Amino acid sequence: MTDKRLPSRLLLTGILLATAAGAAAQEKQPAPQTTAPSPSPAQEEKPTPYDQRLIRLAEILGSVHYLRNLCLDQSEDGWRRSTQELIDKEAAGEPKRRERITAAFNRGYRTFASVYTRCTEPATLAEERYRAEGATLASEIVARFGN
Repeated sequence: MTDKRLPSRLLLTGILLATAAGAAAQEKQPAPQTTAPSPSPAQEEKPTPYDQRLIRLAEILGSVHYLRNLCLDQSEDGWRRSTQELIDKEAAGEPKRRERITAAFNRGYRTFASVYTRCTEPATLAEERYRAEGATLASEIVARFGN
């Protein structure tokens, strides 16, 4: 079963990953506060065939979010906002799935936070590689599971 909304969300994430190098000059804007829709008790969670890839993508986004903020002169919140938008759309009404994706983002963030406390050449290289892997992964998910 494929979700017709998936291609546009992942394409947006892929574009964001692919164009991240130019995003450093972006203005910092406050994130709008949104609340997640409350799940219906009768609604059951259905795993998708791309869940493991989506979990990996969330982990990559968390890593890129940490590394970009570490290495930029000004903080950037676009990665976290994009991930939150992806979670809101992809796991709406599925709290356990939402928790798994959120945990993956946080795991990616904390993994690099435990290793890098200042921007170094290896940190910059890791950010570039993770951004490339995320763009590839998002494209593959769209190509394989999108309509």
